[in-house]
Amino acid sequence: MKILVTGFDSFGGEKINPAFESVKNLPNKILNAEIIKLEIPTVINKSLDKIREKIEEVKPDVVLSVGQAGGRADITIERIGINCDDFRIPDNNGNQPIDEKIVEDGPDAYFSNLPIKAMVKHIQDGNIPASVSNSAGTFVCNHVLYGVAHIGATKYQNMRTGFIHVPFLPNQVVNKKSMPSMSLETITKALKLAIEAIILNENDINLTGGKIH
Repeated sequence: MKILVTGFDSFGGEKINPAFESVKNLPNKILNAEIIKLEIPTVINKSLDKIREKIEEVKPDVVLSVGQAGGRADITIERIGINCDDFRIPDNNGNQPIDEKIVEDGPDAYFSNLPIKAMVKHIQDGNIPASVSNSAGTFVCNHVLYGVAHIGATKYQNMRTGFIHVPFLPNQVVNKKSMPSMSLETITKALKLAIEAIILNENDINLTGGKIH
């Protein structure tokens, strides 16, 4: 099995992004699966272009993308990506689309076909807080979640795709009062556990992950 794991570069005035910092610390093999790591730009379209090129090159069985969600306190496994770019801030190339479709003729949304509940449980069993997220936002993270799912649905139907959001690192919140953070070591461990769950679970487990709001 080949698993392509992507992580964004820094954005929004931050000097570091825990997404790729944790991805690059992953081992090259997890449970005999080959782990292929890729840094992607926090830029509309260019991020997807780089992933598409890598998919064509290595033909992965799974594409797992990782992004920073400053303000979240736990590891969040995304359930759904929506066909909407609505950027609160510009991306790293200054693009700021408002209410634009990611794929003009694409469906309104794609659900991740990864075992998201099993991933959450396996991370929690490793004593790391984790939960299902029902919104990946409308910035480049959602752009990639939706866009990679569309690539899979239209060209690589056997490929599984999904997205994980991770908190700030401690050094990112020194001057951000009351902002949660998580160590790089813990985030990296959580990603490894998530990948183990993907490998071990072709189908998801029946476990609540819903929220009231």
